[in-house]
Amino acid sequence: MRWTKSALKARISDIIGNRQLIIATNREPYIHIYKEGKVEYMRPVGGAVTALDPVMRVCNGTWVAHGSGAADKEVVNKKDEIRVPPEDPQYTLKRIWLTKEEENGYYYGYSNKGLWPLCHMAYTRPEFEEIDWAYYKIVNQKFADTILNLAKHKKTFVWIHDYHLTLLGKMLKEKNKKILTANFFHIPWPNPEAFRICPQRKEILEGLLANDLLGFHIRYHCANFMETVKLDLEARIDNEKTAVVYGGHETLIRAFPISVDFDEISKIAESGETKKTVRHIKEQFSISPETFVMIGLDRIDYTKGIIEKIQAVDRFFEKFPEYKEKVVFIQKGGLSRIHIGAYKDLNEEINNLVENVNWKHSTKKWFPVIFVRKHMARKEIVALHKMANACLVSPVHDGMNLVCKEYVAAKNDLDGTLILSQFTGAARELEGAIFVNPYDREGFADAIKEAVILPKEERMRRMKNLRKTVKENNIYKWAGTFLEELKKI
Repeated sequence: MRWTKSALKARISDIIGNRQLIIATNREPYIHIYKEGKVEYMRPVGGAVTALDPVMRVCNGTWVAHGSGAADKEVVNKKDEIRVPPEDPQYTLKRIWLTKEEENGYYYGYSNKGLWPLCHMAYTRPEFEEIDWAYYKIVNQKFADTILNLAKHKKTFVWIHDYHLTLLGKMLKEKNKKILTANFFHIPWPNPEAFRICPQRKEILEGLLANDLLGFHIRYHCANFMETVKLDLEARIDNEKTAVVYGGHETLIRAFPISVDFDEISKIAESGETKKTVRHIKEQFSISPETFVMIGLDRIDYTKGIIEKIQAVDRFFEKFPEYKEKVVFIQKGGLSRIHIGAYKDLNEEINNLVENVNWKHSTKKWFPVIFVRKHMARKEIVALHKMANACLVSPVHDGMNLVCKEYVAAKNDLDGTLILSQFTGAARELEGAIFVNPYDREGFADAIKEAVILPKEERMRRMKNLRKTVKENNIYKWAGTFLEELKKI
């Protein structure tokens, strides 16, 4: 059976039964903002939101998240709820409100100064402050209290997501043992030696092991987690069953490679509106029909390899100057976590690097790097994928990475090349990409040259295989197999 939107919809009642489905994430799927005095909404970037929104449209559950938009409170009802998507409501979004102190300590502090660098091999030193840990516990408890109130006497399945809410499963189980809980960890799990840095590692492990099911993107992260538990807790490790028994409670540990809504992205890519948007973007940036267009789409984050990518583009033009005015690189970079010093420094470093590369290689009519900071709507993102001859995805460490899969889904004409970091979870699935080590500037520059000169027949053969993989292993298969695994418990 091929998992599709309709297939998941047909199976969902059998999988969940008479339980209500609650999803818990830090980030909300829709943010309401003020624009020119009017309330509008936008969809934030990020893998979890991109992946879960199409699933929730099918499941008709409740999504609990932090309400972060300036106009969020204006549109909710007395229960702090709103039906979404706004243009076609299909599920409930319940917002939780945080004070600035809570957001700073829980999100910017413990989650993103501590856990994020701890879990990514990007050589940024984690910072663990006691006040941040206190707020992290407070906010996890806020989520728990909200969900317990929603569950009450109903049979409930709570699907928790990511590193922001590692304590939530245990907090729920302590008050209501009948609730089924699962946590999907969207970022890598580090090796045991790296995780030992964390002062609160026992509390985090106990929080995660309170869940009935714990998911990671790839088996390597599952193995890292089980080895960590083995070293830090008095627990029974069942390697044959891939499970951990701790305090009499069994937690299944499984790999579920996350993906995208292949059919939906392909449909958008073929629309007349997308083709019109492609023409508009090319006119906006003065890109001729003959120009070879490369794109990058990332949050500004030190794990995404943006610096390494631009340096590789620089080296490409140094080594192969004959491609000046024939190749252009468009990097979409969304500002992220700007309150954290490492992100401020990175943003400034990127600005300086782009300026230097453009000064070095530009001509009167052409700049090698076009850096786009503005928020782009979904149709504009798909249009970028559609028009790109090559997509450069170069994280120095990433749990999965969905940009590369979105690019593949948008290439209906099969005419495109994916350049992909070997340090992404997606690298284990996407045979047919040109793989690079982002730390190897020479090799990266040569990979760009390979993409530029790759014969059309070979480009199409590779893309055909990539599309087959992403089409089969889509977001509905990820959700369906995850939920069916929970059903076995």
